[in-house]
Amino acid sequence: MENENLAALGSFIDEPLFLLPEDRKKIEEELVGQGFTPAQEEKSNGASFTTPSPLAEIEITPAADAFEPIPLKGDFTKGILILHEESALSPLVLEMLVNMLRACGHSMSEVGMVSSETMENRSMEEFQAINAHVVLKFGRIKHPVNQLPFPAYEIHTEDATEFLFADALSSISEDKVLKRKLWNALQHLFNLGTGN
Repeated sequence: MENENLAALGSFIDEPLFLLPEDRKKIEEELVGQGFTPAQEEKSNGASFTTPSPLAEIEITPAADAFEPIPLKGDFTKGILILHEESALSPLVLEMLVNMLRACGHSMSEVGMVSSETMENRSMEEFQAINAHVVLKFGRIKHPVNQLPFPAYEIHTEDATEFLFADALSSISEDKVLKRKLWNALQHLFNLGTGN
């Protein structure tokens, strides 16, 4: 089968092949090692013609899942993703969030933050490509993740990702009852001893 050309293999493959540029280069290098060159020039009866590379027949188009990653604010070193409704967090709201994360044993450098505006018009596949281990969603997000039927302030695990949905951070910062609910949920999420 190794000696078959790609055109012959095309009769067996119904779907288009997608190659990344680095994969194409690797395959071309392997073919060169087998005596093929990307474009061999041959002479026959004084006429010269070019034999195309077997890879020349493969259409290179971006794969369907090739998209620009969702930009995150923060280093995201622990895989903790914070989705927030507000386009920008006020200093008071940010201070509350920082204090809660510190109390849970985490710092802002360990999280990635994304606003609802950034999530707008992004697919679930793009969201899943972030590969978050913990998702904290605050408020309404302009994204299909907003429609997941998870109760607020309860931890839900799906495919090794833990989700915690809560009210908007600006609402929580102004309401002691919501702060307490969030703090209790965060303690449970991060396996902290529940205290008063």
